[in-house]
Amino acid sequence: MELQGKNIVLGVTGGIAAYKAAELVRLLLGQGAAVQVAMTEAATHFVTPVTFQALSGKPVFTDQWDSRVANNMAHIDLSRTADALLVAPASADFLAKVAHGLADDLLTALVLARNCPLLVAPAMNRQMWDNPATARNLATLRGDGVSVLGPASGGQACGETGLGRMLEAEEIVAELIAFFQPKLLAGKRVLLTAGPTFEAVDPVRGITNLSSGKMGYAIARAAREAGADVTLVSGPVDLASPPGVERIRVSSALQMRDAVQQHVAHCDVFVAVAAVADYRPANPSPQKIKKGQQAKPPAIELVQNPDILAEVAALPNPPLCVGFAAESENLHEYAESKRRSKKIPLIVGNLIHHGFGGDDNTLTLFDDKGRHPLPPAPKLELARQIVARIAILLEKP
Repeated sequence: MELQGKNIVLGVTGGIAAYKAAELVRLLLGQGAAVQVAMTEAATHFVTPVTFQALSGKPVFTDQWDSRVANNMAHIDLSRTADALLVAPASADFLAKVAHGLADDLLTALVLARNCPLLVAPAMNRQMWDNPATARNLATLRGDGVSVLGPASGGQACGETGLGRMLEAEEIVAELIAFFQPKLLAGKRVLLTAGPTFEAVDPVRGITNLSSGKMGYAIARAAREAGADVTLVSGPVDLASPPGVERIRVSSALQMRDAVQQHVAHCDVFVAVAAVADYRPANPSPQKIKKGQQAKPPAIELVQNPDILAEVAALPNPPLCVGFAAESENLHEYAESKRRSKKIPLIVGNLIHHGFGGDDNTLTLFDDKGRHPLPPAPKLELARQIVARIAILLEKP
């Protein structure tokens, strides 16, 4: 559980998105967090305190004069044991009050008196979001060190569509988990490739492989959690984009190569996780190849695809390059040979029967100091260990 031992104060303000906060409480508890809910009076018109009390297992605070606190100072006491104060939804009115230091109810007083980080998930009509006053208030909050989560764009309760929609509960939990991760790559730009490539034989058939993209997506998420600006060049996979990561969708190896070449000059780290097809058809058919119209099965001439990692590593001023080697046998020999031939500082190796397509993996890191096995673990946990090793390599002169 990613938030085990964390104490979260969840503030809920008035808005239709308050219903999402109920699911948010459930998910936070599922990640091991303890949750204390504080609501504005307006929020109680959308969801009752009883709902949050039933979900969190704790009494809900709505009044700054609540006598259940021995010293009658809930606005002081609630934050003193909190690891973070998360306000979701955060209305335009609430954001304006906080930006100007107003404290006319329990939640705004709690924000002003807190001694823990503040995160807000805005939720409002698109016109309210686009209003210059809201933009000024958000700029002030960000300048004060407040983390702003979202908002998303989409359909709104008013019937309009646009920015201002609160992030879904799952997205907010992911952002909170990321917030607590060490910022080992703060200020760095990371470019990754992930997933398989698809090399067309005709408009409906092609050469591909069983890569799920899960390891690459986990590293993209871990790098973003570590504070990096992350661009993910992805082959065709059935995965959601990691929060905050720019995703570039490609299909073939040549498309992946083009996307990498367009972005590599601006990155500090290049991580080649994608399972790029070694070969592609030399002359793909523009029309579907029909069975039975030829005397024998068609012969498919193959040509070799470019080695994207080798090309990046050979640049005059390359980024820190990290490769992957998925092998069916002789992992140590093949992975180290690949690392040396490409002249890269780090390669991550695994046997395909240990993690290909699954949620867990068993990895070995190969660098100038030898090989370093990592215990079997979920791919996100392994990704964070890889990011930590990358951060160490970046510190070397």
